[in-house]
Amino acid sequence: MVEHNQRPESGMKALILSAGQGSRLLPLTADRPKCLLPLDSMTVLEWQIRELQRCGINEIVVVVGFQAAAVERFVADLRSSRLAIRTVFNPFYQVADNLSSCWMARHEMRGNFLLLNGDTVFESEVAARLIVGEDAPITIAIDHSSDYDADDMKVRLAGRRVLEIGKWLPAEHTDGESIGMMRFRDDGATLFVDELDRVMRTPEGLDYWYTTAIGTLATTGAVSTVSIEGLDWGEVDYPVDLQRVRAMVRNWTAGTAVAAGSRAST
Repeated sequence: MVEHNQRPESGMKALILSAGQGSRLLPLTADRPKCLLPLDSMTVLEWQIRELQRCGINEIVVVVGFQAAAVERFVADLRSSRLAIRTVFNPFYQVADNLSSCWMARHEMRGNFLLLNGDTVFESEVAARLIVGEDAPITIAIDHSSDYDADDMKVRLAGRRVLEIGKWLPAEHTDGESIGMMRFRDDGATLFVDELDRVMRTPEGLDYWYTTAIGTLATTGAVSTVSIEGLDWGEVDYPVDLQRVRAMVRNWTAGTAVAAGSRAST
């Protein structure tokens, strides 16, 4: 097990994609972005930041869109001598999927960094395992389940190497699912930014998830995986997800973590 106080290499940052409204959570997100929904004693974004800091990451970039001013104010209040945190605005958030959020933050993608979805709630051990994992240019944190639904970002593997990634993968070709967190190192950032730029220049660029770019790079052998099976995490897409994640966080906060490997997403 990786200790919580184990530090990543110097200069690692995290990019959190939090531009969307989270319309499937309405009316909870009518005037509040998903990342500012309360969990236990803190918001989704606060929880993510706390767990990243426990892994030694103290430079964080949040991509904002819906209710951007509210998130920007929230982020400003979190800045301290121990936390360098800033925002990048995605003006396309209403008409585009999250590849555009990555593209807007491409100037932040240098060196080693983590990229994570703004609705992934996780214990710090998840990020720690990814940080010290594979040495591939791009490494995806994956989990395993007995079955997968249409919303899961599924992966097909050859060993640990990713062959394909997409929600459309059939069950017979699915070997796990991306939890919405990945690590870039060495030339991984350059490969990703170049592919983002290529896709954004196509007529369909605004319609793609950033995993489209990851899928293309996977065909070159640049994308590997780290399993976080046995650790706790959840994604917040629907009200029922929020309820389950809140229960999971309450258990963590109380120091009585739910049974290892429980999965708080649907």
